[in-house]
Amino acid sequence: MALEKIVEKPSPDQAAKIEKLPVKPEKIGRPEIKTERLPVKPDKPQETVRAGEKGGEGAAPTISLAQDFQKRRAAAIDNVLAEGLNEIFLKMNAAEQKEFKKKGEETVLKINELLGKTKVKVNKIIDLIKAWLKLIPGINKFFLEQEAKIKADKIMKIKDKF
Repeated sequence: MALEKIVEKPSPDQAAKIEKLPVKPEKIGRPEIKTERLPVKPDKPQETVRAGEKGGEGAAPTISLAQDFQKRRAAAIDNVLAEGLNEIFLKMNAAEQKEFKKKGEETVLKINELLGKTKVKVNKIIDLIKAWLKLIPGINKFFLEQEAKIKADKIMKIKDKF
């Protein structure tokens, strides 16, 4: 009986008004999210912009991280190969220097490609370095072999570092 005193029953007039009220069912679950599709323009290539740079018409496209990584690794390989050969390079004539430099750049690209693979074959790297060092006029066979192995070891350390 105490409950009847707390909850009052609506009068017949109030009950009629309550029945006429529109009933909205409650939505259960996630609310709807309206999304708009942006138009895609296939004619214009998309450019990436680094943080801190302004994007837009005048902004230059940036290099992807993989390309940047390969360029840094190629520069490190180039430094290892050039190490200790300054005097020998300067003693060569201009034509030999040009050929030596060109072959060296090709060697760097091939070694960088080999380091990008999952399984690195050190013998191939040594063979590439030997072929490049053979361009030096009057080079000692034993010096060539030793230098190639030393440079290959340093290059393998680069592989572990990067």
